[in-house]
Amino acid sequence: MTKTVGFIGSGNMASAIISGILKSGTKLSLMVYDLHQANYETLAQQGVRTCADSSELVCACDTIFLSIKPQNFGDVLPEIKPHINKDAVIVSIAAGITDTYIASELGYDAKVVLVMPNTPLLLGAGATALAKGERVSEEEFEFVRSLFDLSGETAVIAKDKMKEIISVNGSTPAYIYLFAKGFVDYAKQTGIDEQTALRLFCATLKGSAEMMLHSGRSIDELIKMVSSPGGTTLAGLEVFEQNDLLGTIHRSCEACTKRAYELSK
Repeated sequence: MTKTVGFIGSGNMASAIISGILKSGTKLSLMVYDLHQANYETLAQQGVRTCADSSELVCACDTIFLSIKPQNFGDVLPEIKPHINKDAVIVSIAAGITDTYIASELGYDAKVVLVMPNTPLLLGAGATALAKGERVSEEEFEFVRSLFDLSGETAVIAKDKMKEIISVNGSTPAYIYLFAKGFVDYAKQTGIDEQTALRLFCATLKGSAEMMLHSGRSIDELIKMVSSPGGTTLAGLEVFEQNDLLGTIHRSCEACTKRAYELSK
Protein backbone atom coordinates (compact mmCIF):
# COMPACT_ATOMS: atom_id res chain seq x y z
CA MET A 1 0.00 0.00 0.00
CA THR A 2 1.32 3.44 -0.96
CA LYS A 3 2.29 5.65 1.97
CA THR A 4 0.84 9.14 2.20
CA VAL A 5 3.24 11.87 3.28
CA GLY A 6 1.99 15.35 4.10
CA PHE A 7 3.69 18.69 4.58
CA ILE A 8 2.28 21.53 6.65
CA GLY A 9 4.20 24.44 5.20
CA SER A 10 5.66 24.50 1.70
CA GLY A 11 8.71 26.71 2.10
CA ASN A 12 12.28 26.02 1.03
CA MET A 13 12.89 22.96 3.19
CA ALA A 14 9.59 21.28 2.40
CA SER A 15 10.07 22.01 -1.30
CA ALA A 16 13.58 20.52 -1.16
CA ILE A 17 12.36 17.32 0.51
CA ILE A 18 9.48 17.01 -1.97
CA SER A 19 11.87 17.61 -4.86
CA GLY A 20 14.16 14.81 -3.63
CA ILE A 21 11.22 12.41 -3.40
CA LEU A 22 9.93 13.28 -6.87
CA LYS A 23 13.36 13.05 -8.52
CA SER A 24 13.98 9.63 -6.95
CA GLY A 25 10.79 8.16 -8.37
CA THR A 26 9.82 6.85 -4.93
CA LYS A 27 6.16 5.80 -5.01
CA LEU A 28 4.45 7.97 -2.44
CA SER A 29 1.27 9.99 -2.27
CA LEU A 30 2.23 13.57 -1.40
CA MET A 31 0.00 16.24 0.17
CA VAL A 32 0.70 19.85 1.11
CA TYR A 33 -1.11 22.48 3.13
CA ASP A 34 0.22 26.03 3.29
CA LEU A 35 -1.70 28.98 4.70
CA HIS A 36 -0.42 31.29 1.95
CA GLN A 37 -0.71 28.75 -0.91
CA ALA A 38 2.12 30.62 -2.67
CA ASN A 39 3.48 27.68 -4.68
CA TYR A 40 0.37 25.52 -4.95
CA GLU A 41 0.25 25.74 -8.73
CA THR A 42 3.81 24.47 -9.13
CA LEU A 43 3.28 21.66 -6.62
CA ALA A 44 0.02 20.59 -8.26
CA GLN A 45 1.79 20.41 -11.64
CA GLN A 46 4.30 18.03 -10.03
CA GLY A 47 1.53 15.71 -8.88
CA VAL A 48 1.36 16.90 -5.27
CA ARG A 49 -2.14 17.14 -3.82
CA THR A 50 -2.73 20.62 -2.39
CA CYS A 51 -5.14 20.99 0.53
CA ALA A 52 -7.58 23.74 1.39
CA ASP A 53 -7.02 23.29 5.13
CA SER A 54 -4.77 21.41 7.54
CA SER A 55 -7.52 19.05 8.74
CA GLU A 56 -7.79 17.53 5.26
CA LEU A 57 -4.09 16.68 5.39
CA VAL A 58 -3.57 15.44 8.94
CA CYS A 59 -6.41 12.95 8.92
CA ALA A 60 -5.17 11.31 5.71
CA CYS A 61 -1.38 11.07 6.13
CA ASP A 62 0.84 8.33 7.56
CA THR A 63 3.75 10.78 7.96
CA ILE A 64 3.25 14.47 8.68
CA PHE A 65 6.05 17.00 8.25
CA LEU A 66 5.70 20.15 10.35
CA SER A 67 7.83 22.29 8.04
CA ILE A 68 6.98 25.57 9.73
CA LYS A 69 8.85 28.10 11.84
CA PRO A 70 9.13 27.42 15.60
CA GLN A 71 7.00 30.46 16.42
CA ASN A 72 4.09 29.02 14.39
CA PHE A 73 3.79 25.76 16.33
CA GLY A 74 1.61 27.42 18.97
CA ASP A 75 -1.03 28.14 16.32
CA VAL A 76 -0.69 25.03 14.15
CA LEU A 77 -0.73 22.27 16.79
CA PRO A 78 -4.08 23.27 18.38
CA GLU A 79 -5.52 23.64 14.87
CA ILE A 80 -4.63 20.08 13.82
CA LYS A 81 -5.26 18.46 17.22
CA PRO A 82 -8.94 17.52 16.67
CA HIS A 83 -8.32 15.98 13.25
CA ILE A 84 -4.92 14.28 13.33
CA ASN A 85 -4.41 10.59 12.58
CA LYS A 86 -2.97 9.54 15.96
CA ASP A 87 -0.99 6.70 14.41
CA ALA A 88 0.85 9.07 12.07
CA VAL A 89 4.54 9.85 12.51
CA ILE A 90 5.11 13.56 13.03
CA VAL A 91 8.36 15.01 11.72
CA SER A 92 9.55 18.36 13.07
CA ILE A 93 12.33 20.25 11.28
CA ALA A 94 12.15 23.28 13.59
CA ALA A 95 15.04 24.29 15.83
CA GLY A 96 14.35 24.01 19.55
CA ILE A 97 11.02 22.19 19.29
CA THR A 98 10.92 19.02 21.42
CA ASP A 99 8.87 15.86 21.05
CA THR A 100 7.42 16.36 24.54
CA TYR A 101 6.14 19.80 23.57
CA ILE A 102 4.48 18.44 20.42
CA ALA A 103 2.87 15.57 22.33
CA SER A 104 1.68 17.91 25.08
CA GLU A 105 0.08 20.33 22.64
CA LEU A 106 -1.60 17.53 20.69
CA GLY A 107 -2.87 15.90 23.87
CA TYR A 108 -1.62 12.36 23.27
CA ASP A 109 1.64 10.37 23.22
CA ALA A 110 2.52 11.23 19.64
CA LYS A 111 5.10 9.49 17.47
CA VAL A 112 7.69 12.19 16.78
CA VAL A 113 10.92 12.33 14.80
CA LEU A 114 13.08 15.41 15.37
CA VAL A 115 15.15 16.57 12.41
CA MET A 116 17.81 19.23 11.90
CA PRO A 117 18.49 19.65 8.16
CA ASN A 118 20.48 22.41 6.48
CA THR A 119 19.98 24.60 3.43
CA PRO A 120 22.27 22.66 1.01
CA LEU A 121 19.36 20.21 1.02
CA LEU A 122 17.98 22.56 -1.65
CA LEU A 123 20.65 21.26 -4.04
CA GLY A 124 20.44 17.63 -2.91
CA ALA A 125 23.61 18.06 -0.85
CA GLY A 126 22.17 18.35 2.65
CA ALA A 127 23.53 17.16 5.96
CA THR A 128 20.64 16.10 8.19
CA ALA A 129 20.63 14.95 11.82
CA LEU A 130 17.69 12.88 13.06
CA ALA A 131 16.53 11.68 16.49
CA LYS A 132 13.84 9.08 17.15
CA GLY A 133 11.07 9.55 19.68
CA GLU A 134 10.27 6.63 21.98
CA ARG A 135 6.99 5.65 20.31
CA VAL A 136 8.42 5.60 16.79
CA SER A 137 9.26 2.13 15.50
CA GLU A 138 12.58 1.39 13.80
CA GLU A 139 10.74 0.83 10.51
CA GLU A 140 8.94 4.17 10.78
CA PHE A 141 12.16 5.97 11.69
CA GLU A 142 14.11 4.42 8.81
CA PHE A 143 11.37 5.48 6.43
CA VAL A 144 11.69 9.11 7.53
CA ARG A 145 15.47 8.90 7.33
CA SER A 146 15.25 7.45 3.81
CA LEU A 147 13.42 10.59 2.65
CA PHE A 148 16.35 12.75 3.76
CA ASP A 149 18.85 10.28 2.31
CA LEU A 150 17.41 11.26 -1.08
CA SER A 151 18.84 14.79 -0.62
CA GLY A 152 22.22 14.26 1.00
CA GLU A 153 23.91 12.74 4.05
CA THR A 154 22.08 11.73 7.23
CA ALA A 155 23.16 10.82 10.75
CA VAL A 156 21.26 9.58 13.79
CA ILE A 157 21.99 11.33 17.08
CA ALA A 158 20.65 11.24 20.62
CA LYS A 159 17.45 13.20 21.15
CA ASP A 160 19.03 15.29 23.90
CA LYS A 161 21.74 16.54 21.51
CA MET A 162 19.39 18.06 18.91
CA LYS A 163 20.14 21.58 20.12
CA GLU A 164 23.90 21.06 20.22
CA ILE A 165 23.96 19.64 16.68
CA ILE A 166 22.60 22.89 15.23
CA SER A 167 26.06 24.49 15.40
CA VAL A 168 27.59 21.46 13.64
CA ASN A 169 25.32 21.16 10.62
CA GLY A 170 22.25 23.40 10.85
CA SER A 171 23.80 26.86 11.22
CA THR A 172 27.24 25.95 9.88
CA PRO A 173 26.60 26.81 6.21
CA ALA A 174 26.34 30.49 7.25
CA TYR A 175 29.65 30.25 9.10
CA ILE A 176 31.33 28.62 6.09
CA TYR A 177 29.92 31.30 3.78
CA LEU A 178 31.38 33.97 6.05
CA PHE A 179 34.76 32.22 6.03
CA ALA A 180 34.58 32.03 2.22
CA LYS A 181 33.71 35.71 2.02
CA GLY A 182 36.91 36.58 3.88
CA PHE A 183 39.11 34.71 1.39
CA VAL A 184 37.23 35.91 -1.70
CA ASP A 185 37.25 39.52 -0.48
CA TYR A 186 41.01 39.28 0.03
CA ALA A 187 41.44 37.92 -3.51
CA LYS A 188 39.42 40.84 -4.93
CA GLN A 189 41.58 43.34 -3.02
CA THR A 190 44.68 41.86 -4.61
CA GLY A 191 43.24 42.10 -8.13
CA ILE A 192 42.13 38.49 -8.59
CA ASP A 193 38.81 37.96 -10.37
CA GLU A 194 36.04 37.31 -7.82
CA GLN A 195 34.45 34.38 -9.64
CA THR A 196 37.84 32.76 -10.23
CA ALA A 197 38.64 33.04 -6.53
CA LEU A 198 35.22 31.68 -5.57
CA ARG A 199 35.54 28.66 -7.88
CA LEU A 200 39.00 27.85 -6.58
CA PHE A 201 37.95 28.27 -2.94
CA CYS A 202 34.85 26.08 -3.37
CA ALA A 203 36.88 23.40 -5.13
CA THR A 204 39.35 23.57 -2.24
CA LEU A 205 36.48 23.13 0.24
CA LYS A 206 35.22 20.06 -1.62
CA GLY A 207 38.69 18.56 -1.92
CA SER A 208 39.50 19.23 1.73
CA ALA A 209 36.23 17.58 2.78
CA GLU A 210 37.13 14.51 0.74
CA MET A 211 40.55 14.41 2.39
CA MET A 212 39.01 14.57 5.88
CA LEU A 213 36.55 11.79 5.05
CA HIS A 214 38.66 9.44 2.94
CA SER A 215 42.41 10.04 3.37
CA GLY A 216 42.62 7.98 6.56
CA ARG A 217 44.44 10.85 8.30
CA SER A 218 43.34 12.92 11.27
CA ILE A 219 42.55 16.63 10.87
CA ASP A 220 45.77 17.51 12.71
CA GLU A 221 47.76 15.27 10.36
CA LEU A 222 46.14 16.90 7.34
CA ILE A 223 47.02 20.38 8.61
CA LYS A 224 50.63 19.27 9.07
CA MET A 225 50.72 17.88 5.50
CA VAL A 226 50.09 21.37 4.11
CA SER A 227 52.35 23.20 6.57
CA SER A 228 55.97 23.13 5.40
CA PRO A 229 58.44 24.45 8.01
CA GLY A 230 59.04 28.16 7.45
CA GLY A 231 56.47 28.21 4.64
CA THR A 232 53.49 30.32 3.66
CA THR A 233 50.83 28.12 5.29
CA LEU A 234 52.48 28.28 8.70
CA ALA A 235 52.71 32.06 8.43
CA GLY A 236 48.93 32.22 7.94
CA LEU A 237 48.20 29.63 10.63
CA GLU A 238 50.23 31.61 13.15
CA VAL A 239 47.89 34.59 12.64
CA PHE A 240 44.87 32.35 13.24
CA GLU A 241 46.47 31.04 16.43
CA GLN A 242 47.40 34.53 17.64
CA ASN A 243 43.77 35.57 17.20
CA ASP A 244 42.39 32.40 18.83
CA LEU A 245 40.43 31.15 15.83
CA LEU A 246 39.53 27.83 17.49
CA GLY A 247 38.41 29.63 20.65
CA THR A 248 36.27 31.97 18.58
CA ILE A 249 34.63 29.03 16.80
CA HIS A 250 34.00 27.33 20.14
CA ARG A 251 32.38 30.46 21.58
CA SER A 252 30.25 30.81 18.45
CA CYS A 253 29.02 27.24 18.83
CA GLU A 254 28.23 27.84 22.49
CA ALA A 255 26.24 30.99 21.62
CA CYS A 256 24.30 29.07 18.95
CA THR A 257 23.46 26.27 21.40
CA LYS A 258 22.52 28.72 24.15
CA ARG A 259 20.07 30.43 21.80
CA ALA A 260 18.59 27.06 20.83
CA TYR A 261 17.85 26.35 24.50
CA GLU A 262 16.33 29.81 24.90
CA LEU A 263 13.99 29.13 21.98
CA SER A 264 13.22 25.59 23.12
CA LYS A 265 9.68 24.38 23.76
